[in-house]
Amino acid sequence: MLLEQTTQGASTPSRQDAYVRICYYVRTMNKRLTRTGNSLALVLDKPLLDKAQIDADTELEVSTDGRVIVIAPVRSKGRSRKLRKAVEDAHARYEGVFERLAK
Repeated sequence: MLLEQTTQGASTPSRQDAYVRICYYVRTMNKRLTRTGNSLALVLDKPLLDKAQIDADTELEVSTDGRVIVIAPVRSKGRSRKLRKAVEDAHARYEGVFERLAK
């Protein structure tokens, strides 16, 4: 399945609107859970783990919206710090805009 993600209006250093198109392939597979003691386990195939660069030592983050389960490698603390700073900077820069949009 081919998914396309498109962003428009992103700022560039020259302040001109940018158009970025990112395409990536999503591989899907049907799996069944395996009983392990009182729990259920999801066994993932090695090619899938290799593609996602996940091995037995990789810490994983598991999240859900109640309908879909997402499994992803834990993000580095440095990446989380950068994201938090970017959000804080955006709030400081566009505080008035956000307040007007919230009304």
